[in-house]
Amino acid sequence: MLMKNMPFRHRLCWSVLCGVVLAGVIALITPAQGPDKVPVARGRGGAVASVDGDATQVGINVLKAGGNAVDAAVATAAALGVTEPFSAGIGGGGFMVIRQADGQVITLDGREEAPALTTPNMFDDPDSQTGEPLPYFPERISSGLAVGEPGTLLNWETALRRYGTLGLGEALQGAIALAETGFTVDDTFVGQIERNRDRFAAFTSTRDLYLPGGSPPAVGTTFTNSDLAATYQQLAEQGTNAFYRGDIAQAIVDTVQSPPTVDNPSFRVYPGRMDRGDLDRYEVRVRPPTVTQYRGYQLYGMGLPSSGGITVAQTLELLEDLPLSALPMADAQHYILEASRRAYADRNAYLGDPEYVDVPLLGLFKEDYLRRRAATMVERQASDAATPGNPVPFQNDPSPSLTRQPELSVSQTQEGVSTTHLSVVDAAGQVVSYTLTIESTGGSGIVVPGYGFILNNELTDFDPVAPHPNTPEPGKRPRSSMSPTIMVGAPGDDQIYAFGAPGGATIITTVLGIVNNVVDFYQELPDAIAAPRLSQRNTAETLAEVGFEEKSLAETLVDWGHRFRITEEIGAATGIVIDENGEMTAVAEPFRRGGGSAMVVEQGG
Repeated sequence: MLMKNMPFRHRLCWSVLCGVVLAGVIALITPAQGPDKVPVARGRGGAVASVDGDATQVGINVLKAGGNAVDAAVATAAALGVTEPFSAGIGGGGFMVIRQADGQVITLDGREEAPALTTPNMFDDPDSQTGEPLPYFPERISSGLAVGEPGTLLNWETALRRYGTLGLGEALQGAIALAETGFTVDDTFVGQIERNRDRFAAFTSTRDLYLPGGSPPAVGTTFTNSDLAATYQQLAEQGTNAFYRGDIAQAIVDTVQSPPTVDNPSFRVYPGRMDRGDLDRYEVRVRPPTVTQYRGYQLYGMGLPSSGGITVAQTLELLEDLPLSALPMADAQHYILEASRRAYADRNAYLGDPEYVDVPLLGLFKEDYLRRRAATMVERQASDAATPGNPVPFQNDPSPSLTRQPELSVSQTQEGVSTTHLSVVDAAGQVVSYTLTIESTGGSGIVVPGYGFILNNELTDFDPVAPHPNTPEPGKRPRSSMSPTIMVGAPGDDQIYAFGAPGGATIITTVLGIVNNVVDFYQELPDAIAAPRLSQRNTAETLAEVGFEEKSLAETLVDWGHRFRITEEIGAATGIVIDENGEMTAVAEPFRRGGGSAMVVEQGG
């Protein structure tokens, strides 16, 4: 592992830990990888990194044909809607961060939105005598109630119109061809269907597409989606009006209001409340980015309704005064976990859609407030749980926040661990970091009949118990953890990074870990992405990747009171870094989620 200027004790500890974790991942995952699934590519002229080789190739083809990074990002995302339909697609939403060649940064909010008939108790179980919410799985996530107005397609159109060079129809051509001719089924694709077999089998349209004959398609076969190809072609010819106001809109509403269930499904499926007016009113929001200075680096992220940029920023602010690179690795990781715990406490207590919630952002980032929060981190002693702070008095706001200090910091949402992230850069220096989703792996599980795409279950990201900043309300966008990030090097370092990850609420800690690995532990981007991950979200246990429990670092942290829950893998990040000399390194996961695909326009330096 190449880690420039890294202290020897860090190199030794972290390298050994990486080897054990990745070896464990290899043993547990045996993906059928095509020859184009190369996790690292270096060169010039533009670069694309995504989870899928076919989708990455579609984006590279756009760059080679003269398109810019936004054009390639949309084309890649559309292709992922074909090859990664259980993670993203036009039935969902997402957030895009764009850095223009002149350094201007813009963010596009294509988050799903709640219908006008939404109520705070929309997920209450009608059979409950005490007002308990529906069981999260499968009733809540596999219902029309869970479906928010999709924002992905309008996000693509907005990005292309404002910052791209292609029209939507041109950007969709690669995905249309891929849906028509098909792609090779791998273990990851089949595994995602198997894990959702009961949900998919409950809906006729989903069963017919993904469980033909009662079983998933075989690994190594070619999978086509003619309905999706036709849908993309219709959108290429008619534009987004067909989706938000035309025939496709009617099909979406019919599907939400009357889900296409089989006779006697294995669980009760509830109808949703979306109507044509909800789709017609949907808008993409163009928002300013979050901007964070950390040890001379400047980070641009996504603001509300995503909590990603804010929570990453607050965690880094809590760490700023600590010399992490000079500390033993156990001490450094202890403080990262404790800072993350406190940032999540504030996130859970205060953050929500800014058009509905008076979020005390000014106070959350006041130096005095942050200093008090950091002072609660005890050397070599883990917290059981962090309570949220009270940032309101620190705002000096002439229009005072109405937010009261909450008694609890617990968020009851259960964000899906799916989602996908892609990173793109072009020859002129335009950079795109884009995370998109349909929420759970497989979304709502409901394919729109005749149109070939799965609807999201994003409204399950709301907290089902009121009052809460993230309570369901009409027209509100549920809080997200998606954290597409662009990072610009410290003075004297002209490197530009773009990165992000899937993983529900663990997205934030994955992005945080990449920042710490690059900035504090001096890792190159491929190593920063491949490194083992920990995820502390103000829970009793820290999520850790398999193999971590076997190392002395883990033993030391346990001695200090940290508790760990081991999981197979956390997230599947992608990223790109542009060096001072213009060379680009595109990076995808080497093993997680079957491994990713990184490509450049021109190989070599």
